[in-house]
Amino acid sequence: MFSGYICLSLALTVTYAVIMALYLYGWRRLPCWQIPPDFVPRTAVTVVVPARNEAQNIGACLQSVLGGSYPRHLLEILVVDDFSDDETGEIVLKMAENQPKNIRLLRLADLPVPENMPVFGKKRAIQAAIAGARGELIVTTDADCLAPPDWLLLLVSAYETRQPKAIVAPVMIHQERHLLHYFQALDVAGTMGITGAGIRLGWQRMGNGANLAYPKTAFEAMNGFAGDAQTASGDDLFLLQKIARRWPDSIFFLKNAGAAVCTPAAPDWRAFFQQRLRWGTKNAALPETPVRLVLAAVWLFCCTILLNTVLVVFSPMLFWILLIQVTVKAGADYLLLREMCGFFRRRDLLTWFWPSFLLHTAYIGVMGAASLFFRKFEWKKRMSK
Repeated sequence: MFSGYICLSLALTVTYAVIMALYLYGWRRLPCWQIPPDFVPRTAVTVVVPARNEAQNIGACLQSVLGGSYPRHLLEILVVDDFSDDETGEIVLKMAENQPKNIRLLRLADLPVPENMPVFGKKRAIQAAIAGARGELIVTTDADCLAPPDWLLLLVSAYETRQPKAIVAPVMIHQERHLLHYFQALDVAGTMGITGAGIRLGWQRMGNGANLAYPKTAFEAMNGFAGDAQTASGDDLFLLQKIARRWPDSIFFLKNAGAAVCTPAAPDWRAFFQQRLRWGTKNAALPETPVRLVLAAVWLFCCTILLNTVLVVFSPMLFWILLIQVTVKAGADYLLLREMCGFFRRRDLLTWFWPSFLLHTAYIGVMGAASLFFRKFEWKKRMSK
């Protein structure tokens, strides 16, 4: 039995190394997207920004979108106030007075609740915005995000040139101040590589709702979030996988550092735990088999590292197994993160690699288990059902 456990530990180690090597290969094979020479956009865009209690962030978010290079006459920003109890709506209305053709505010409290939709939440906010959107291309982002200048121009150039049914674009953490923030920044940077590589290799479709685009007609053709509207999260992953099932090979990853929106890290450990628990419960429900198999293999690998860290006290032979596991994981993680930090011009993050590596190993094991047993989480001062 003990030898079987050792074989399992080594098999998971090899599996992890192969998975990470494939991700690195897939990322390097993914072409960088550049705006074609003399490109002139023709597509009307609606940027959808769900917002709940974002008075501190919404102004900067809207200014970053409005201040970009995309032509104003093709741009609409729809902010959906999700029952905020701060001044989010008032700030948007004040900005809309100066930009009435570009900014609109919808309040969920003023809209009828569609059948089989929750009363509140991000999915209802997005669905309500798309129902009233004037643009051909829907672009979603979060109220605490900042968009780079050529963000929409890059998205639309890919849309008009390639005609995908969904465009997945990168998200990066910014404004780090301490270890937890730097850990999240490295984790998200690695996730961007995994996301792009998975799409390039054709065996997983992932994305982040903070930087996602799709035609309004595609969303309507799938009847929006029908079938998973009651799930608190998944406005990004579930939607992408529905698109992939209906239109295979129709998802495009926009590999360009200039298309990355920036978002702050979860501010403290409690907020981080709640955020990742929300993500974990969503991941456990994903229908795409390769994604679930990869998640399971990585979780089991990290669990054996944590277990071997304890068992090595009772069996010194496990020291060598543990050493192999840590060496393989550190090497594989570093190679991918060095690639991603270089691409996004954030090599400063690598200074925090070793403490983040230790946190990541524990985080995968603990949060993976937590997402299996804890189905409730708090998000925006609300408890999931």
